[in-house]
Amino acid sequence: MPSLLGAASGFRSVEPAASPRSVTPGRQRWDVGLVVGRPRTAEILAAALRHIPGITEAQASPVTGGVLVRHDGRLCAADVGRVISRTVARLAREAAGTGRAATDRSVPAPQVDRGLVVRPVLAVGGGVAAGTALVKGSALTRQLVAVGGVAAATAVVLRKAWRGAAEAAGPEGEGHPLLEIVGPHRPRLYRAAALSVACQAAEMALGTFLGWTGLVLIKGEAAPLAGLGLTTASAQLLGLAGLVAAACAAVAGLSYASNLQWRRLGQDIEHDWRARTYRHVQHLELSRLEGERTSRVAGTLTHDVGQLGAFFAGPANDVLQLGTSLALLVPAFLLLAPQIAWIAFLPIPVIAWLSLRHQERAATDYAATGEDRARLGSQVINSLEAGATVKSFCTETYEAERVDRLSDTVQESSHRTDRSTLRHGETVRACTTASMAGTLLIGGRAVLDGTLRFEVFSPLIGLPQMLLMRMSRLGGIADQYQRTLASYDRVQRLRELPVETDSGEGTLDLPTVRGEIVLDEVTFAYPGRPATLDNLSLTIPAGQVTALVGATGSGKTTIAKLLMRFQDAESGRVLLDGRDVQDLRRHALRHAIGFVAQDPFLFDGSIADNIRYGSFGASDEAVVRAAAMAEAHTFITTLPNGYDTLIGERGAALSGGQRQRIALARAILKDSPVVILDEATSAVDNETEAAIQRTLHTFAAGRTMIVIAHRLSTVRNADRIFVLDKGGIVAEQGTHDELLAQHGLYASLWQLQSGELAA
Repeated sequence: MPSLLGAASGFRSVEPAASPRSVTPGRQRWDVGLVVGRPRTAEILAAALRHIPGITEAQASPVTGGVLVRHDGRLCAADVGRVISRTVARLAREAAGTGRAATDRSVPAPQVDRGLVVRPVLAVGGGVAAGTALVKGSALTRQLVAVGGVAAATAVVLRKAWRGAAEAAGPEGEGHPLLEIVGPHRPRLYRAAALSVACQAAEMALGTFLGWTGLVLIKGEAAPLAGLGLTTASAQLLGLAGLVAAACAAVAGLSYASNLQWRRLGQDIEHDWRARTYRHVQHLELSRLEGERTSRVAGTLTHDVGQLGAFFAGPANDVLQLGTSLALLVPAFLLLAPQIAWIAFLPIPVIAWLSLRHQERAATDYAATGEDRARLGSQVINSLEAGATVKSFCTETYEAERVDRLSDTVQESSHRTDRSTLRHGETVRACTTASMAGTLLIGGRAVLDGTLRFEVFSPLIGLPQMLLMRMSRLGGIADQYQRTLASYDRVQRLRELPVETDSGEGTLDLPTVRGEIVLDEVTFAYPGRPATLDNLSLTIPAGQVTALVGATGSGKTTIAKLLMRFQDAESGRVLLDGRDVQDLRRHALRHAIGFVAQDPFLFDGSIADNIRYGSFGASDEAVVRAAAMAEAHTFITTLPNGYDTLIGERGAALSGGQRQRIALARAILKDSPVVILDEATSAVDNETEAAIQRTLHTFAAGRTMIVIAHRLSTVRNADRIFVLDKGGIVAEQGTHDELLAQHGLYASLWQLQSGELAA
């Protein structure tokens, strides 16, 4: 099979429209520009790939253009790459040859035909009617037709954007992505929305009162106030002062309350999504979790989830206030000043179209920038974690240059996105400025001509300026909206990864577990690799110490993973006390098994917390007893704070032997009837190995212990030793002395490690 690197390089030469992002055994990620902004095309591509034999899962995102394909491990990576490229190329040819036919297959034919006939008829009829009104109608009629055209254009643009975003949520989405994000927090959303509407109404009332104040100062009176009994200028000014003060107080109070509600809504959404997504990640299949970049998963749980809440904490409020301004201003202008309504609102559909067009174009840029940042973050984390390796090989400059190159890529993609955003913002600013000037010019001429009363024009003239200044932020809102959709897509992609499932409901009564383990004709292979275990059968007696030794890749650790159900056998059975482990609940099974890995993970916290991990209710006395049995108590008491000593990330403040003893104490405290030690002594010194040997002699009494080891001195006292060869074959079995007497594979390994010849 060709190398993955060669396969990936070969993919790029097949179809430029589809390029691989990452290729790993059993999984490939591709960037396909064809599906960006085309939800139906993405759905068709995913469906076509899922129907190809050997492909088990396919997902395509119309927001980012990312395509995820999972396939049978026995398929060659290069063959899967060619299949993906050909499928994309065929879909592209169909789209080019039939226009939008490739993306509209899901629409029933009668519906398409009806649209082709009805919509043009309506459009032509509406156009003729509007043209007749403009030519033969009065000046007022022409103004109203113009306003209607502006409103219709705005409605078309916004409706298309809303439906497009809803389709981008995917075929299984229940509605618009923003409604999906809000989820159970809709009551708080409604409260925040009501406060925002009231705040905007109070703000516009304040603008009207200020306009009346100017009218009183210029003409000596304001007609609406005269109808309220305020006939003199001084009385009207005093009344307006009270109204302005009340409006200012209302604006301040409502603004505070609404902003507080929106911020709390954003925080609730962020907390809820992070909690649910992290809980989902904790229950992912181990193979899936190990196949994802840690930095990518962490970025999704922090930055992307934070973006979901940030949108509702700010931009969502701006959108609602903008909508409220339109809902109040449009009727006011139509009733009081229809002559200038069309010019006041003309920029709205233009700005909306420009913003949504910018949003569509920026989708790919944001996705690419996010990927570049993920690669940069991953490289930075890897370089920092590999500090000792970097320094020992004197590659500090090399690593700095690698980060520089990735940082340059991030900077370039960010500059490209920033240029597009700034161009959009300045275009919107120009449109709003032109509209403000046009409103003043046309409205002023109407006042001079006598067709518009100054008493009406004066209070209204300042209100469109407030709206248009708010419209100038629409570009930033669209920017945040697109970021939110991209983050939502990444969060959903993480949440769609399969979690561990229990095929059985069986439980275990720990005190009655004997610990007999049987592998009955078990076969297992990792994706894209030959079988690690091939029809393996062996029996591990209960209550004894059993060792698994052999060459690297012979399946020793795989047996432990199958027993813990980190993986499931492709065929055959793994039995615990005669019960198939796949018929047991995973948690019940794992409670019955203690596990100590070659490189045990210690959490950033105290030594006591790490020993107590998983047995959180254990007393301090039990923790000390476990540490003493693991021969860790002596060195712990010499530390400045004893068991309360903080050990840093991954136990960085401790030596390898000390970390191993704490991990062993953790397993002792768990007190499981079955214990697995996976290379627990391979990286420790002789003193630590001797300590672990003494511990095992005491701790193994009455329980089943499986010791996986390369260092044969660790297992020489085991009750039974299985010697595995390539392909998971049991080459030899017996006690240490029996295996030496066979002068076989075990005797050869013993001679290599100890320098002693078998008797």
